Amino acid sequence: MGILNYLQRIGRALMVPVATLPAAAILMGVGYWIDPTGWGADNVVAAFLIKSGAAIIDNMSMLFAIGIAYGMSKDKDGAAALTGFVSFMVVTTLCSTATVGMIQGIPPEAVPAAFGKINNQFIGILVGVISAELYNRYSGVELPMALSFFSGRRLVPILASFVMILVAAVLMYVWPVIYDALVSFGKSIKDLGAWGAGIYGFFNRLLIPVGLHHALNSVFWFNVADINDIPNFLAGQQSIDAGTAIPGVTGRYQAGFFPIMMFGIPGAALAIYHCAKPENKAKVAGIMIAGAFAAFFTGITEPIEFSFMFVAPVLYVIHAFLTGISLFIAATMQWISGFGFSAGLVDMALSSRNPLATNWYMLILQGLVFFALYYVVFRFVITKFNLLTPGREAAMATNDTVDGYSENVSTDNKKDEKKSISSEARQYIAAIGGSDNLTGIDACITRLRLTVKDSAQVNDAYAKQIGASGVIRLNKESVQVIVGTRAELIANAMRDVLKEGPVAAAQAAAAAPEAVKAKAQGNGNVVLTLVAPFDGEVVDLSAVPDEAFAGRVVGDGIAIKPESDTVYAPAAGTVVKIFDTNHAFCLETDNGAEIIVHMGIDTVNLNGNGFTRLIEEGAQVAAGDAVLKLDLAYLNEHAKSMISPVIISNIDDYDRVEIVAKGLVKANESELYHVIK
Repeated sequence: MGILNYLQRIGRALMVPVATLPAAAILMGVGYWIDPTGWGADNVVAAFLIKSGAAIIDNMSMLFAIGIAYGMSKDKDGAAALTGFVSFMVVTTLCSTATVGMIQGIPPEAVPAAFGKINNQFIGILVGVISAELYNRYSGVELPMALSFFSGRRLVPILASFVMILVAAVLMYVWPVIYDALVSFGKSIKDLGAWGAGIYGFFNRLLIPVGLHHALNSVFWFNVADINDIPNFLAGQQSIDAGTAIPGVTGRYQAGFFPIMMFGIPGAALAIYHCAKPENKAKVAGIMIAGAFAAFFTGITEPIEFSFMFVAPVLYVIHAFLTGISLFIAATMQWISGFGFSAGLVDMALSSRNPLATNWYMLILQGLVFFALYYVVFRFVITKFNLLTPGREAAMATNDTVDGYSENVSTDNKKDEKKSISSEARQYIAAIGGSDNLTGIDACITRLRLTVKDSAQVNDAYAKQIGASGVIRLNKESVQVIVGTRAELIANAMRDVLKEGPVAAAQAAAAAPEAVKAKAQGNGNVVLTLVAPFDGEVVDLSAVPDEAFAGRVVGDGIAIKPESDTVYAPAAGTVVKIFDTNHAFCLETDNGAEIIVHMGIDTVNLNGNGFTRLIEEGAQVAAGDAVLKLDLAYLNEHAKSMISPVIISNIDDYDRVEIVAKGLVKANESELYHVIK
């Protein structure tokens, strides 16, 4: 497993203990509301609530050890969590100031200050990772009969106790160096003041596509580099009294997110809606309104972010830059608020009585400015550069772009289908390549984070047909499926389904071709005739070495194995899309037919090598106008297959296609098929 995969696993596991923070935020926030002057001293109920929340905050390092050990374990068993707890207790006890002084024979005041900070989230993460590895490796060990009671899962906490003695011995010499380095790193950011907050905000958003933002957050939000921003903020008056929190400073790595989550993202959503084609606005409105409300109320922004993250990456970089600016402004002006879950309305309301929340209401005014800024900037960039954000795909508004081709998916149908969670989970397993291809299941707020043997076996088209809004391949073994806020429920259901037995890989959805065959087979009217876009040999679509094309999930038509190096338009119309890698283009005819010419299979992986575009998107073409130039020698050597589908993607708008071509076809001369309506 690569380092990126491993960091991904740690980032996912961090979400387990972090998920306890909303409870702390609610308990302490309500407590502050009840007793706004005494902070528990003048009201018993407030004292109960504040102290209950503090019990979580004060033990975050232990929760990290337990949560990561559990989250990284192979089967999410409680024995893994117990191992994390035992390991943490052994290490922190042996590396405490008193124990180190006793072992080294020095007075407590001579013990390095680092050991007074051994109970921190960094140690929790370290211990949790080691505990998980011990559990995954030794939880299946069988001891001799006389010791069989201690076999398997029971063995791991015992083994961990001895391993942690060695870890503690190493830490006695290494920890002061690590601690000083972490503190120096944290101070280098703290010393930058508002600029440091802005830099952190920029990279926080930029790392979301690969899921490493959780690891970055732990440095600034918890006691990894002696910053500990969230616990210090939530502790409120106690932190001020203890001198560990400073009004106007504590919370600087949180406050600037409120204008982005509550206002900036909704502004972006409004811009995307206004830039959508008129015929698509109704569908886009539903998606954007739901996403904007989630961002404003709860601070969950991924539904909107993923709608433009990959189709318009320039917008995402702008989003990251504006987030950095927001954190910089809030930190500079000392407009401070904090959160226990995310920077939404709920957390802002709960934290407003916190004594560290200085001028928090100004974040609302800043947010209104950022709403307008996001709206203006996003709308300008989208229209100026003709970015294909949701609803701008010409007549392909219900099509999702999947690995270089468009797949017709009925959003309304997906909403109408009320499958049980178990059935849905089984379908996602099938889409991933079946249980034989699936080796690990995890989830964060909106994503299934899956480990597979071969990501090439993942059927993106089928996953999207089930309801996923996107599929991300990080590498050969890591896949993320964007499913929305039900991700954890689906992940749990997938684990339950696997316990029942193996699940086969999804075959290309048969519903699409059957639906076409079931249509009336009368004479009909020929509304369009496509001519061959290049010389070559005709191949039946069912013989294309790709499930989505062969199963006609993407559309219906024919395929050709090219023998000439120029690709021409098969009909007159507008070139609405040429993919960045130049391996495929989409053409819309005047009568609404959506044609996809996809050169080869998996040629998106060639990153544009072997393809040269001869025109640009938006061009009006006549049948026979040149669109692409091919380096056939290179493509035949490096492509998985050069069998090239020429299809109608919105075939459901017509009765059928009538194939007329056989054998060899000649560019701009041979008719391929008629579209019948």
